[in-house]
Amino acid sequence: MPLTNATLLPHSPLLIPEIGRANHHFLAKTTAAYETVGKNLKDALVETIIIISPHSPSQTESFTINVSPEMEINLQDFGFIPAKTLITGDALLADQIKNGLRPEYNLALMSESLLDHGAAIPAYLLKNLAVNFKLIVISPAENLNLDEQYKFGQKLQTIIRDNEKNIAVIASGDLSHRLKKKSPGGYSPKGAKFDNKVIEYLSEPLSAAKNILNLDQNLITAAGECGLKPLLVLLGLLDGYPIQSEVLAYQTDFGIGYLSFNFKIS
Repeated sequence: MPLTNATLLPHSPLLIPEIGRANHHFLAKTTAAYETVGKNLKDALVETIIIISPHSPSQTESFTINVSPEMEINLQDFGFIPAKTLITGDALLADQIKNGLRPEYNLALMSESLLDHGAAIPAYLLKNLAVNFKLIVISPAENLNLDEQYKFGQKLQTIIRDNEKNIAVIASGDLSHRLKKKSPGGYSPKGAKFDNKVIEYLSEPLSAAKNILNLDQNLITAAGECGLKPLLVLLGLLDGYPIQSEVLAYQTDFGIGYLSFNFKIS
């Protein structure tokens, strides 16, 4: 069972002290959630992390895999230039995934050395927690529906489950961006309803995927989220695994739903 850890994590740049500065302490619960995840990864002797990022360069009908042999964390867009941080890509596993998914799935391969912030922020935070890992970044297909994202995750599971490496998967994404008047996307009363539904459904792992796939599309659109597609890929990967679910943190201080949610694989 190479899939040792599965987690949904937010990617707020404010989680990085040098970026968040005076606001960093407001996300203390989410910081603690990252620390818990880092400990879990070290305890499981994870060798490779697959991050499903909604902000990688995406294709409309194709899933994208970054096969770069080396990836750099660069956060200068947020006003922070850390010491050069490089993470080794897992070229062998990426090749196995590519061969296993084709020709059933359209895949776009890219060799991008700079990580997008959806991958860079969790990678940076976990690296700072002394977690050593190789990295693969996968981006959902932009125009495919949630059911297709879920099926992609199911197929991905069949490829990695017989691998000899200990593999963790992180769905990087935030819930509603419209929880308060100061929210980046403005306010919608449906934002909180969406977040509450997702948390409620995830807390019942056996029915989580079915219930989330049946969410009303108008509710999803009104919520202004960026985490649902990565989450559905993750749930597809977990299909059939005996799991226990756990909310590590949920914070709305900045008008965005930052949910840290762990799936413990029994």
